[in-house]
Amino acid sequence: MATSSESKLQLVHRHVRAFPDFPKKGILFQDICPILKDPAALTAVTDLFEEHVRKNHPQVDLIVGLDARGFLFGPLLAQRLGVGFVLVRKIGKLPGSTVSVAYDLEYGKAEVEVQEDGVAPGQKVLLIDDLLATGGTLCAACELMKKQQADILGCMVVIELKELNGIDKLKPHQVFSLLQY
Repeated sequence: MATSSESKLQLVHRHVRAFPDFPKKGILFQDICPILKDPAALTAVTDLFEEHVRKNHPQVDLIVGLDARGFLFGPLLAQRLGVGFVLVRKIGKLPGSTVSVAYDLEYGKAEVEVQEDGVAPGQKVLLIDDLLATGGTLCAACELMKKQQADILGCMVVIELKELNGIDKLKPHQVFSLLQY
């Protein structure tokens, strides 16, 4: 089992596999499924996120996970930290009263939502997802948290695709990524 941060990162890196030309030609898809399949790799991801949060954000109230892969890492981290977990979903997937934000995609529009009572004004939140590419969805989730008057401490991802410059869309929010490609 990995113990140091560096060995944990190496373990995580070994469990990401690349698929060229998926979902379309010219895209090199970074697949996190092997991380989920391996208990040590999944523990390493959770450990690394936990270390980052405890060091940099000791006052977090909620972890906010993005549909759908943020749901895989967020609850594990929230449980470790002893805080709540809130879902940000694609429109029409949550019951009850919701708040939503529309955003542009490369070819079209999308919308994300949160339950109206999911986040209280002033709560300190960290957003989590598996991947930062162009930044559209994570940026929309940040806008959603602003609508809820949350205090956004930052964003966390397993993988950042640097060449797509998604981090620029998220300024002034800090982004912590375990791996960069």
